[in-house]
Amino acid sequence: MTTTANQLQVPTGTWAVDASHTEVGFVARHLMVSKVRGYFKDVEGTVEVAEDITQSRVDVTAQIASVETGSADRDAHLKSEDFFDAEKFPTMRFVSTSFDGSTLTGDLTIKDVTKSVEFDVDFGGVGQDPWGNTKAGFEATATVNRKDWGLTWNAAVEGGGVLVSDKIQITIDVQLAKQA
Repeated sequence: MTTTANQLQVPTGTWAVDASHTEVGFVARHLMVSKVRGYFKDVEGTVEVAEDITQSRVDVTAQIASVETGSADRDAHLKSEDFFDAEKFPTMRFVSTSFDGSTLTGDLTIKDVTKSVEFDVDFGGVGQDPWGNTKAGFEATATVNRKDWGLTWNAAVEGGGVLVSDKIQITIDVQLAKQA
């Protein structure tokens, strides 16, 4: 179901990413026969919800060194110069440029390369936790080509094909906390 801007009932103001209830994940094909999933566990950001929801703004940063895939060797490789080069480029950042209620467009910066990305957004709703805090939930998905950000390392495999797919699916499950 697609949500329109008129259907979003999110209170205006500043919202902070609730990192303990948020996951910025990705999926890549491995050997072109299976999928590898990972996520960045250290994420922070804010969403400024405007009276006109389409004028809202998102600014989120993830720490590259927090990447987790379930394999320490693979995580180290992703942090290395072959991929994200976490030592030289410690963060990636997304800053929105437009939102129509179902598509969030913005600039994704990885390794000092900025490219526009469109996320399909599903609104999960707004609720209060047992301590009286107002929370909102969203899911956003996009497919990108990792080479657009200089993530070009790969290895050919026997029988044709490559070790890592160029297309990467990004899935963000975010819970926001309304700020006072």
